[in-house]
Formats: sequence, C-alpha cells, structure tokens
Amino acid sequence: GRKLLDTSVIIDGRIVELCETGFIEGVLVIPQFILTEVQQIADSPSSIKRTRGKRGLDIVNKLQNQGIVPVEIVDKDFPQITEVDSKLLELAKSTGAKILTNDYNLKKVAKIQDVLVLNINELATSLKPVLLPGERLRINILKEGENPNQGVAYLDDGTMVVVEGGKRHIGKETEVTVTSVLQTTTGKMIFTEIKGENERKKAEKRRNKPKS
Repeated sequence: GRKLLDTSVIIDGRIVELCETGFIEGVLVIPQFILTEVQQIADSPSSIKRTRGKRGLDIVNKLQNQGIVPVEIVDKDFPQITEVDSKLLELAKSTGAKILTNDYNLKKVAKIQDVLVLNINELATSLKPVLLPGERLRINILKEGENPNQGVAYLDDGTMVVVEGGKRHIGKETEVTVTSVLQTTTGKMIFTEIKGENERKKAEKRRNKPKS
C-alpha cells in the first residue's frame, strides 16, 4: 500500500530506521506541499526550527537513498485548500493511501474522516517491553522525584521510572521492584520501590512505636 508522509514524521527521522528494518512495505509518498513545508521550516528565522527543518531535508535525502522502500514525490496539490494537514487528508482520501504521522491531532481528524493513520509514537510505545509488578530492574537513579523521598530514573527507551525511597540513592545504580505501570497519553510510567525498602520502613516503624 501507499503511505503518505507528513512533516512531523519526516522531521522525527525514525522512519529511516523503520525502512531499514523491513517493517515498512509498499511505497512511501512525499507530497510536494509537505516538502515545501519542511523547506520553509529549514529557512525559518528561529534557529531551533531551522535545525529541525534541515534535519527533515536530510531525512528526505536518506529515504530517497535507502533503496529498500520505494519513495515517490508527488506534485498533486489542492489549491483551494490552504492548510497542509487538510491537503494531506484530501490526498489520502482521493488516492486511498494511509498517512504516516506523529501528530496526535491529525490522527484524530483523520479518524473522523475515515482515513487510516499509522502513528510512529504509538508503534514505538507498543514495542516497548512489558514490565509486570514484582519484576526487578537495575537502574541508575538520576534525580529527585516530585514527592518526598522519590527518585527518578529512565529506561533505555526513555520510559520514566519513579522510585519510592529513591532520593537517598541518587547517582547510584540500584535494584528496584516494579509496583505498578501507568499508561499515559505520552507513554508509560513505571512505579517502583527499592528492594528491601518496605522491610526497612516497617522495621523503623516498629522501632519508633511507643512501648505500652
């Protein structure tokens, strides 16, 4: 099948790796109006936008040279439509193509209009290893959490790990036990406690209990 790329997925760049793994099949289609938008971002007065735009142009170049998934640039435009996302939806409807995006709002609008959308962020989230309560991890606690005594760490894939009692272990590699996993719109958060921390707390409570 044909897949239309939007600006967000080009600038994100993971699409190149996806092509190289062979998970993407069919033809990747880059509409000229999307390419123009990436070029405009690359010419932006804001240095952050410029960097992202130039990265996007590099990604287009890499996609054209990867040789695994065919890439087409199409000139079809809808001059009566001004907004780029609306042009993309119109193109998808008129050609029966799917849209590859990272844009959550575009995905919502596409769903209403019966256009199939593949969201790379959702794919990345679904491929993360599943952790269950009771599993143990070795992690490096980097900083203080929001609540007293909490520490924060990150898994290799960027998932945030909140460690109860982790504040005392900042800067150290520590073994923790998963207590719960919370799914949020931006991904997963894993709540853990330090091995033996509960026993330590209970012992402390017993010690501090006033003797009757």
